[in-house]
Amino acid sequence: MFHKILIANRGEIAVRIIRACKEMGIRSVAVYSEADRDAMHTRLADESVCIGPAPSNQSYLNIAALMAAAELTDAEAIHPGFGFLAENAEFASIVNESGLVWIGPTPESMRIMGDKVTAKKKMVDAGVPLVPGSDGAVETVEEARAIAKEAGFPIIIKASAGGGGRGMKVVHSETSLANAFSMCKSEAASCFGDDTVFIEKYLEQPRHIEVQVLGDTHGNLIHLFERECSMQRNNQKVLEEAPSAFLDPETREKICAAGVAAAAAVDYEGAGTIEFLMNSDKSFYFMEMNTRIQVEHPVTEWITGVDLIEWQIRVAYGEKLAFSQENIKIKGHAIECRINAEHPFKFTPSPGTVELYHAPGGRSVRVDSQLYTGYKIPPHYDSMIGKVITHARDREKCIRRMQRAIDELVILGVTTNQELHQRLLANPGFQSGDFNIHFLEKWLNQMSL
Repeated sequence: MFHKILIANRGEIAVRIIRACKEMGIRSVAVYSEADRDAMHTRLADESVCIGPAPSNQSYLNIAALMAAAELTDAEAIHPGFGFLAENAEFASIVNESGLVWIGPTPESMRIMGDKVTAKKKMVDAGVPLVPGSDGAVETVEEARAIAKEAGFPIIIKASAGGGGRGMKVVHSETSLANAFSMCKSEAASCFGDDTVFIEKYLEQPRHIEVQVLGDTHGNLIHLFERECSMQRNNQKVLEEAPSAFLDPETREKICAAGVAAAAAVDYEGAGTIEFLMNSDKSFYFMEMNTRIQVEHPVTEWITGVDLIEWQIRVAYGEKLAFSQENIKIKGHAIECRINAEHPFKFTPSPGTVELYHAPGGRSVRVDSQLYTGYKIPPHYDSMIGKVITHARDREKCIRRMQRAIDELVILGVTTNQELHQRLLANPGFQSGDFNIHFLEKWLNQMSL
């Protein structure tokens, strides 16, 4: 097994990976910016290296600094976590070419699935269902108009290199098409350095269902069932659960098989996620693939018993999966609430010093966080400061357990979205499972605060 791994990330995911390394007998190297000098991941790791000033582009996105830290500490492999450089094929290539091991898929798989136009072509060949729309890049407004008429309004224009809800424009009529097309190409160029866009039929009330896949370097590839990720705002997930209460066994089998087919199309290795949109009639369509570990991976770990971080590391070392598809069963229900340092309803960031922190405990409650009393949350990074995850025999029991856990959570000194979760968990629409990706935003707009 690896002797030492460098974690090219920060926050709760860095803590999560460090803990996995310790349990596997692997030494860990934390990297940190000047703003993260006192962060938990720097304290838990066996070694810590400062890689630059607070801005991400001078630290966590600085490939040269990360590689220098790996060389300085004699690390054998690099785990990118999620965010930052986790889906950067160039970084993965540099790591591999330097003689280190990239803990993730091959750079080629990342390039194919990271380009939405190329990925869609691969999915067509693999027989994975796609939303009606363009076959590839759309170059002109005239071409966009013809595609829109064939698919039918509303449509959505997407940046090929986009992600995180950026570089997307929904168009409801032909009159606004030209302006939206121009704006989307401009935003794509400024945000991602690539103005390539494509067009899809806009599904008005879909659910967001994603399939977790795991492959090794010996040709074995399995799924670990699905996650329900429809509770989101501005295309950012707020709460996730597994399995989805909406799926019947037949639909579950179909969508999971499609997830495996999508991953197999690019000879996928390691942990990855195939994201789908699903209509009310349970028809589903490929959206994109995330070629990394997901924020919401704990809910899958709890219902399957598989430690995804551990198996990312084992696969990268060359080990075969120790289980087959037949060994993976769903055990109960799991829910994850993302805890952010932000106003619960205005969503404005709230950095500052944590005056008191108390994590919830009890049966089947897990907290992934970098918080401690006295920790100063920096203003430079994502506002997520932790995740509370619960597991129970069924969804109803799991919701009640999460309500209890969220009520027990204490974070003083900064504002968090704790109240948002308290209200959401008590919402009859959420409790019934009758929702789609627009549910949360509509509910927030209607809420009397």
